[in-house]
Amino acid sequence: MKKVHNFNAGPCILPKEAVEASIEALKDFAGTGMSVIEVSHRSKEWEAVMDECRALWRELLNIPEEYDVLFLGGGASTQFGVIPMNLMETKSAYLETGVWAKKALKEAKGLGNAVSVASSADKTFSYIPKGYEIPTDADYFHITTNNTIYGTEIHTDIDSPVTLVADMSSDIMSRPVDVSKYGIIYGGAQKNVGPAGVTFVIIRKDILGKVSRYIPSMIDYRTHIEGGSMFNTPPVFPIYVMTQTLKWVKKMGGLKAIYKMNQEKAALLYNEIDRNSMFVGTAAKEDRSLMNVCFVMNDKFKEKEADFMAFAKERNMVGIKGHRSVGGFRASTYNSMPKESIQALVNCMQEFEKLNA
Repeated sequence: MKKVHNFNAGPCILPKEAVEASIEALKDFAGTGMSVIEVSHRSKEWEAVMDECRALWRELLNIPEEYDVLFLGGGASTQFGVIPMNLMETKSAYLETGVWAKKALKEAKGLGNAVSVASSADKTFSYIPKGYEIPTDADYFHITTNNTIYGTEIHTDIDSPVTLVADMSSDIMSRPVDVSKYGIIYGGAQKNVGPAGVTFVIIRKDILGKVSRYIPSMIDYRTHIEGGSMFNTPPVFPIYVMTQTLKWVKKMGGLKAIYKMNQEKAALLYNEIDRNSMFVGTAAKEDRSLMNVCFVMNDKFKEKEADFMAFAKERNMVGIKGHRSVGGFRASTYNSMPKESIQALVNCMQEFEKLNA
């Protein structure tokens, strides 16, 4: 198998042992003689996987009892509309920090009075707004903790006077989180904890049932809580892979150990960006993401961008092209990314500088 350094922003790199265990389950799941994608989701073998996956989420994030953990279809983008349907009675508030935050706000505006309390659009979402005021008359306040396209991240669990809702699609399980500060934490699995096809929702149950509107069954969180995430057939294979990935996170020492690894990996790459005469980071230093490292060519070397892409590709760097809306480069350094791959990219940047600067 060809050895590559996978910096793709999502679907993400996954632990090899999780991939290998999933391959075996495709052949024969839990000794059933059936593939995991053939087995009944009502079988005791599958229910054991659901229970294990839910237990791993609870253990790794220290999720309090008053919360439920849901595994749903539709991606995080579906939740942009589901959240205001379930929570917004009179008003909601949003922190606008990137493309996905804007999309979430748009869906809420289509359902009622949703306001942006602050935005970093004035500087191409290169920083996290500070000093804003969260309206106390809002039903909830929505944040996007990590912005994959622009490489910014909210590094702490903020205090909110109203129910706090967070899209953690791309930094979930990358650091310890105080779940008790949030009403909902949600996201697509494919950025850090599994393949595309399953969405996680961690929800404090007492915030539900407060709106006067009718909520269709499939987008009412209470439906899925009561059904144990099996009101309809769950996305079986993505949940299986996610379970194997979380087992790896636990084996690695849990979120404190993972967080330390992620800090070290990001520092290695950011230090090279800051040192290298050919590259410039695009995010404000205090808001730099540990998951998505975004950078561009120094203006003096702009014409060398395509050359560097080709140079990196020759050295088996995959997925470092920046998002199509912003250009430049983006190296996603999710949990499963080995430090050796970060070092390989750093070496590549240093070699390119020696040949071109």
